Amino acid sequence: MKLPLIALTMGDVSGIGPQLLDVLCSGSEIFQICRPVVYGNAAVLRRASQQSGSQLQIREIGSVSDSLEFRMGIANCIDRGNSNVVEAVPCQIDARSGQGAYDYLVSAIDDCLSGELDAITTAPLNKESLRLAGIDYPGHTEILADRCGVADYGMMLYLPHGAAIQSPAGLGIVHTTLHTSIASVPGLLSTDAIFEKIRLISGLMQKMGVAQPRVAVCALNPHAGEHGLFGDEEARIITPAVEQAIQSGLDATGPLPADTLIRRAVRGEFDAVVAMYHDQGHIPFKLLGFDQAVNITLGLPIVRTSPSHGTAFDIAWSDTVPETRGIIEATKAAARLSQHQAHR
Repeated sequence: MKLPLIALTMGDVSGIGPQLLDVLCSGSEIFQICRPVVYGNAAVLRRASQQSGSQLQIREIGSVSDSLEFRMGIANCIDRGNSNVVEAVPCQIDARSGQGAYDYLVSAIDDCLSGELDAITTAPLNKESLRLAGIDYPGHTEILADRCGVADYGMMLYLPHGAAIQSPAGLGIVHTTLHTSIASVPGLLSTDAIFEKIRLISGLMQKMGVAQPRVAVCALNPHAGEHGLFGDEEARIITPAVEQAIQSGLDATGPLPADTLIRRAVRGEFDAVVAMYHDQGHIPFKLLGFDQAVNITLGLPIVRTSPSHGTAFDIAWSDTVPETRGIIEATKAAARLSQHQAHR
């Protein structure tokens, strides 16, 4: 069987993305995982190669149906963005970078939806650069959901099995609310939304090899509300969602206090966690494995993964060799999930 054909989108060219792709395609590891195709600006990728001295050979192609070569030191690059992205200022918020990141992503999404690709792994974009370009999305997740035409979706962080994570298939955490203010979270929670996240993450962890995923659901309030002392969202909203999940045949537990739940999960008691808001899940996962945490978008008809870190303006376009563990783990997860599709 052929290795999966995976798009590597360049993300924000002012950030670390071009350097990540230069390091990946200059080495051998990525080619043991997949057949990679870069979606980004070829001139920017050449600039990254010149800075690193990698001597990466960049082959500009029109589509994945062209004659491609997959081996160390070669990058097949599809560039369907605006050429002015090469003028974007490194390590700064720039509308040209935002527009480019959007164009590369949308191009890869469309090719994946048409069946030309098996999966997408995205380098980071910058939300402020997106906004400067007039693109009104909070980030990758919302662009993907809109382009794919789905209403029920979620952002999941995943850590593979290892020293920190004892569950054999790794540990996933999905967020019921995502890019929104803390003040708005209680009003955005609903029983249906929480149930849907339980269902989505259970299905994803099944694809990762868990026959009956054990899903733990976080409480919103400290000590799970302390029987209403600190809030009633647990009894009024979260518990009914857990009960609905159990009635539908899912293995769900909660709501549980988030501080002790995460500890139990990393020790192998659960395979997946449903968080109520962004930082409830992101902080412990990035603390446990910042360099290897993977972002997976749930509920899409296509596979999309990414490293969990951002554009790294503080070290991008410097002599610092970028840490590629995150994007390697993201590509591994994409390849694993794409096994449920027919490879080209």
